[in-house]
Order: sequence, then C-alpha cells, then structure tokens
Amino acid sequence: MRLLTPEQRTKLDMTEDALFYAMPRFVTHVDDRFIEKLTQVYREHLRPQTRILDLMSSWVSHLPPEMTFAHVKGHGMNAAELAANPRLDHYFVQDLNQNPVLPLASASFDAVLIAVSVQYLQQPEQVFSEIRRVLQPGGVTIVSFSNRMFYQKAIQAWRDGTDNDRLALVQQYFASVPGFSQPEVIADPGPTRSGPLQWLGMDSPDPFYAVLAWAS
Repeated sequence: MRLLTPEQRTKLDMTEDALFYAMPRFVTHVDDRFIEKLTQVYREHLRPQTRILDLMSSWVSHLPPEMTFAHVKGHGMNAAELAANPRLDHYFVQDLNQNPVLPLASASFDAVLIAVSVQYLQQPEQVFSEIRRVLQPGGVTIVSFSNRMFYQKAIQAWRDGTDNDRLALVQQYFASVPGFSQPEVIADPGPTRSGPLQWLGMDSPDPFYAVLAWAS
C-alpha cells in the first residue's frame, strides 16, 4: 500500500536529523491543556504494571503520575533529554528515518505511545509495521498531535495538510499495516477565540488529536 509519494516524504531541511536534535531542548512543545488531555487519555487506556514503549520521546513524561508500570522504555533523538525523563526505566537513541527497525523483541510491549512527533516520520508504514511487531496481541498504540511542529523537519504531507487531513493520514498509517484494529479518533480542536489576539494567532489553545488502535 503506497501511502506517500517521494515528494510528500521530503522536508524543507533535509540535513541529517541527528544534527538538528544534537542540542537538547528542555522545553514543552504543547500547552497545559493538551498535556492534561493526553494524560487523561493515557489514564483511560493504559493499564498499571504493563510494559510501555514511548517512541520519539523527550525529557517530559505525559504518563499519569499515580500509575506505575512494569517497565517504561523510551526512544528519542537526544540522550540528554531522555536521561532527564523521570519515568523512563531505559532508553535508546535512534534515527527512525535512517533505520526504522526497532532493536526490540517481538510482542514485548503492551502499549506504544507517540506524542507530538509523528509528523517527522518519512517512512511511517515501516515504523508502524515495527510498532505492530513489538506489541502484544490486544496492546494499544496511541498517537497524539496538535498543530505545532518544527516546520522545517515535518514531512510535506503533514505541512501542507489541515488538521483533518493529518487525522486521516495517521489513520492511513495504521490501515497500511495488517493486524491493527479500526482506529479510534479523539478530536478536540478547542474553543474558538475571537478578537485581535486570535487574529495574531495568540491566546488560542492547542487543538488536541489522538488516534488509537489495538493489535489483533
């Protein structure tokens, strides 16, 4: 199943991602409202004492603070950020655009999470195939995103789309891999603002989107 053309996979900045992410960024990339909603989605769909894979992670954890897990493995592009994440029991650094094969055993996780990072994947069907491989039957994958991004590093298909286009795209990522359920969509664009601040793009909450699917 061909999801994207070669052009749709391109980025404005085509230099190696390792260079872009070499310096740690100890900032949050979404607002408090988004973080609260994501933590609640995790609270409702994750189970305590299970194994979690947090792909494309950073120094911030969105896992519910009251929940404990058997093991949380993180992945990202900057070791300093991952080392600062208090919820990770172990982590590894890997550029999924260079090598989408996860160095993990099959059926070894109960949940896979991708928070506000899916827009950077140039070979999403290969990464989602790997996600399905490492998931236990019945395991859940939760992909969340807003409308923020490092514009120069997001793929063209993401940059040029609307929020609804991006929701459809992530659903297509799941559909491209055998063994996932029909995706479930959670969409909360947030309240509409009016007045000069909204005209300037300010004082507007981050929209919240999540796409969930289960391994069969």
